[in-house]
Parts: sequence; structure tokens; C-alpha cells
Amino acid sequence: MSPEFDVAVIGGGPAGATVASYLAKAGLSVAVFESENFPREHVGESLVTATTPVLLEIGAMPEIEAANFPKKYGAAWTSAETRTIDPLGYGDDLHNFGTAEIRFDERDQPGVDRDHTYHVDRSKFDLILLKNAERLGASVFQGVRINKVDFDGETPVVRARIGNRQVDVPVGMVVDASGRRTVLGNQLKVKVNDPVFNQYAVHTWFDNFDRKALTSSRQADFIFIHFLPITDTWVWQIPITDTITSVGVVSQKKRFKEYDGDRDQFFWDTVASRPELLDALKNADQVKPFKTEGDYSYGMNQIAGDNFVLIGDAARFVDPIFSSGVSVALNSARIAATDIIAAHQAGDFKKERFANYEAKLRRAVNNWYEFISIYYRLNILFTAFVQDPRYRLDVLKMLQGDVYDDEEPKALAAMREVVTAVENDPTHLWRPFLGSMRTPTAKASF
Repeated sequence: MSPEFDVAVIGGGPAGATVASYLAKAGLSVAVFESENFPREHVGESLVTATTPVLLEIGAMPEIEAANFPKKYGAAWTSAETRTIDPLGYGDDLHNFGTAEIRFDERDQPGVDRDHTYHVDRSKFDLILLKNAERLGASVFQGVRINKVDFDGETPVVRARIGNRQVDVPVGMVVDASGRRTVLGNQLKVKVNDPVFNQYAVHTWFDNFDRKALTSSRQADFIFIHFLPITDTWVWQIPITDTITSVGVVSQKKRFKEYDGDRDQFFWDTVASRPELLDALKNADQVKPFKTEGDYSYGMNQIAGDNFVLIGDAARFVDPIFSSGVSVALNSARIAATDIIAAHQAGDFKKERFANYEAKLRRAVNNWYEFISIYYRLNILFTAFVQDPRYRLDVLKMLQGDVYDDEEPKALAAMREVVTAVENDPTHLWRPFLGSMRTPTAKASF
């Protein structure tokens, strides 16, 4: 059976639309199968600057700029309490470890031509990317669900469900960009639940929320992460428009279960642990019902094989406390596309052709994973390292999403040593601030 398309992409979200854009630009015939009809609602997103080179390369940036999304110049983190201590050898130069703030323009980043990125309404952002792929020549089929791919023949056959009818489409290879539906991960039984993270989110939008309620910063357009005095729990604050703000509570799933699914009660009880946050939200107008996000962190034992690769959330999903989601989606698509184009030119879609992609993605996501794990284990450490001139730019590099082409950031090794010291010393000043999540002793195998 001759392939009807060189590549079938399952999912038209940021990962799928981006890989389709790269492949179509290179002259490959690409079909994107998206189960929903765009624009579709999706939890709001705050980008990091590692997305900028990709958006420029695929030609989507003019539409992104025209959408007038709020510009994001940096990020800030607040704690439920302020602590001034000296654990990293400052001597008399004590630092405040209750808050932290970074600006993207503090460090030059390859391929980034501006000092900002964007907070985006995902329904609009995702549609822009999907239309961009279509403009470049990809065939986009919306409202078409893919539940299975048959790999038994000479070429893969994508089984598409259109209404009550099944249509079999032979293709050269398959890119799974199905997000947290993880079509191939489930079909091939390679999905692994994360042993550390089991987070759950409840979120909504507020109009006229005072974005400076928890900070003295002038940068109300930053993304804010507010850590709560509840173990392993935090709140995101993301501008969506000039007046609308996305606010979400993230906590352990077991804690949410204690509320028997009552989203409202869970949300308000949790934010009440920061009274100033509760007051600011009560004085704002909630404009959407509460929504939940579960199945938070997982990986795959295999992200590439003969005639297929997995990208974006279909390959790996890590707690999004540092806004890594869309960055991983776009950059995994970028790196995978390079290998797919070379494989197509060679007429060979064997697993070995995607070794570069697999190595780069696993290295990058493992760096994210450990960075986030350390933050949960000892969040006071993060604010200390951000304010330490020896490590600030290295931490900023990770926060920019610049993690795909280098070895492990040096700050990670130093953070790991400090966490180990705190864990092994019951008298350490930071011992009372240890979270319940333990940092991994080795790189994740998934």
C-alpha cells in the first residue's frame, strides 16, 4: 500500500502544528489529524524565550505579534514568608530569600532577537500555529480522531475516525503530538507514571485582579509563582489580556481527593493560606468556571521507533512550574523535524535515524525535571541561587528554556550538593523547609 502522505501528525496543538510547519517547509507531504475543532479552549500559557527562535523559523511570529498578547519580560516568585539567612557563604551580606525575580534581557540567548516573550491565550495561540502549518502546505483535518496506528505492514496505517466512519490512511511515518492523550504511548504500552510528581491543578480566569497584590515589584506583567505554606503547593498568576488573569492552584492529587471533587472549595481553601492573595481574588471578578488538570507528570520508556516519534506532551510531561510546556512542545518539534527530514531524504524511517532527537530531548527534559524536583524539595534554595551572582545566569539560562544543546547546567550540580547536605544534617538552617518530594538520585530512565 503506497503512502498517501510522507508524515502523519496526530494532534494539531503547538507540537503538532510546529513539526508540520517545519516538514511542509522542507517539501514533505504532511497530514495533521486533530480530534477537536479550533479554536478550542485550553489552559492559559506563559511562554519562555526558547520559543522565540522556533516561532521565527516557522514564520509564525508576525501573527503572534499581531495578536497583541501581553508581553512577558521576566518571572517572579513569592514565598509565604520572608527569611534572611546565610547558607551560601555571604557573610555579612545577607539576602532576602522570600522572593526572587529575573528578567530575560539579563542574558543573551542564541536566536532570540527581543527582550520579551508572551503570555498567550492558548485558544488563539494554537489556532495561529495550526493555520501557519496549513499556510505552509500541510493538510489539516480537524474533527478527526486517531485512536490507533497499525505498524504491521510495510508502512504505518493511521486509522482515522470521521463521525461513525473509519478511514485507513497509509503514511511513511507517524509523529505523535497528541498531548496528554498519549495515543502511541498508550497503544505501545510505553507510558510510565512519574514516581515523584502526582500533581493536580484547579484554575480559572479573573477580571480586574490586582497583579501587584503579593509583590512590591513594578513588573505586574511578569508571570508570578506564589508558593503557599502548604507542602508542595503553589499558585500561578498569568496575564491573559490587559485586565484578565489566569490563576491556578497546583497541589498533590491526594490533597485534592480530600475534597471529594469540590473544585470551588479546594481552590478557595488553598488560596486562603495566603490571606493577601485571597483578598485580591475576592475583590476581582471570576469570569470562568473552575477547571481541573490531572495526570500531571509522566514519561515514556520509548519516544522513537521504526516509523514513529513522540513529541511534546505525548513524549513527556513535567510539572509546569517554570512554564516549560510550550517550550518543550516547540523545541521537540524543531529537533525531531531535523531528523525526520534527513530520514525522508535517505528513504529510511528506522529508529536509529531519530537517535539525535531522542538524546537531545531526554537530556533537556531531565534537566527540567531535576531543576523542578529540587525546587519542590527545597524551594528556599531556588531564591538563594537566583540572587547569588555565581549562579544567577546559569539559573536564568534554564528559566529561558535554553537547555537543549549543552550538558547539565553547573547550577544543578551545586543545588544537588546543597540539598544532600540539608537532607543529611538535622541541624541545618534549611532543614525545616524541606518539602516532601525527594530529588531523584539518578536521571530518570523515562
